Amino acid sequence: MNLDQLGLCRKAITSRSKFNRVVRRCHKEGSHEGPCDEFPFLEHLESIAGRVAQKVKRDSVMTTGAAWKSEEAGPNRILRWVMLETDEDLRAYGIDMTKLKPQVVAKLREKAAGYDDCIEVSMWLTYLVYQMAGAPAAPSSTSDFLARVFGPMRTATTLCEVCRLPLAFEMFEGAQRGRAIIETCHREPRQHSAGNVGFAHRECNIAQGARSVDEFYAWIRGILDRVGR
Repeated sequence: MNLDQLGLCRKAITSRSKFNRVVRRCHKEGSHEGPCDEFPFLEHLESIAGRVAQKVKRDSVMTTGAAWKSEEAGPNRILRWVMLETDEDLRAYGIDMTKLKPQVVAKLREKAAGYDDCIEVSMWLTYLVYQMAGAPAAPSSTSDFLARVFGPMRTATTLCEVCRLPLAFEMFEGAQRGRAIIETCHREPRQHSAGNVGFAHRECNIAQGARSVDEFYAWIRGILDRVGR
């Protein structure tokens, strides 16, 4: 997908982040009135289910990591496109990759993604949210835009990327002690792009681990073969 071909505004948006080397942009229609907005397709969801909208934003643009921040564990949340910077540039942001364990560095680097890729993922996840069973109806401006990008929206068609059972919108509210029932997942863990990212049950996402979904299926198939099932 080329965001420049969608006829969007794409004007630069001022960012207060110290990670300001990459220009963040407006994604309203090119002829819009009023202020620019980086995530206009999430405006309705923010008004009725703010936690869900924030999850879409966070999981689209931020890396995951340890539940704490330390020199050994590395940053627990950081913009994915920042991980495309060189070690020297990262030191200017206060991130010294030489002080981290090799496996931590590898994990951070493999989660890197360009800015436009992250915006496309946020659009895609929004598209999937509105197609969950029990999801609120998107306003026509949002549904028309998402359908123009990804195709017609259909009710109750969003499935767990791993077990392929339907996912319900109400599951977002089932988090207990910080543990969500639904998590964002990747069919191929080392690729952060629209279509490769989706939602899965927490248990399914944990079971998949660092494997791709196809590798996970092959692993399960091998177990079933060995036990004669």
